[in-house]
Amino acid sequence: MRNETLDIRGDYEKNGYVSPLDILTPSEAQRLRDDFERAEDAVSGDSQRLKLLYSYPDRLIPSFDALLRHPNVIAAVSPVLGPDLMVWSGALFVKEARSPKIVSWHQDLTYWGLDDAQEVTCWVALSEASEQSGCMRFVPGSHQNRIVPHVDTFDENNLLSRGQEIAVNVDEADTVAAALHAGQASIHHGHLFHASGPNQTNDRRIGAALRFIKPSMKHKNGARTLVALVSGQDEFGHFEIAPAPRGFLHEDDFALCRQDADRKKEILFEGA
Repeated sequence: MRNETLDIRGDYEKNGYVSPLDILTPSEAQRLRDDFERAEDAVSGDSQRLKLLYSYPDRLIPSFDALLRHPNVIAAVSPVLGPDLMVWSGALFVKEARSPKIVSWHQDLTYWGLDDAQEVTCWVALSEASEQSGCMRFVPGSHQNRIVPHVDTFDENNLLSRGQEIAVNVDEADTVAAALHAGQASIHHGHLFHASGPNQTNDRRIGAALRFIKPSMKHKNGARTLVALVSGQDEFGHFEIAPAPRGFLHEDDFALCRQDADRKKEILFEGA
């Protein structure tokens, strides 16, 4: 695979991101998309379950739990964070066909309440993520900034929890598009400025944002949120290690996700 020719750690330290990375075959990406859309159909009449599905696909669908542990995903993240890896969140970001939904310029770690920046987001495309469909854009090198001021917009067309955006002007000339084919991924630093535009195509743009952290990380308020231990060991015990999904959309897994969503809501909306 082409990943073997990349200097993942060097490029990441210099630019704050690496893209594209070959992770899944097109058929593997399609099977994950099929699993997600089958689950989506199954809970479409229940808004609470649908929201949990988007936030916790890795805890509700066995094939998404397997994605967290895929050898190519681990090989992409471990050069940066090392062999001991947890996934803090594995949320899905979906832009419907011809949708005005966007993600404003922001830094991931702004509202997560974590005590350090030892975090890497691996964004896996389950459909074509082109400039036309609203792929991510990055500002290379902006990860060297600590968290800059953000403002909450709560804009209905913003896919972020608070519609948060950085209170700093971003010159589009300084940005790069991280277009991905289905099955490809990018990784980026939690301080990197990034955003994405509307989907102007006739297909959905579906991506899984897998947020990896070192086990040494913890929440500043002491909360023990749910994580998946996907590689190595946890010698710290700062989080609750999630069991494997009990099945496809199992009710016990929904109950576990509801409890964790309540814990994370207090963190994500602190001060809002």
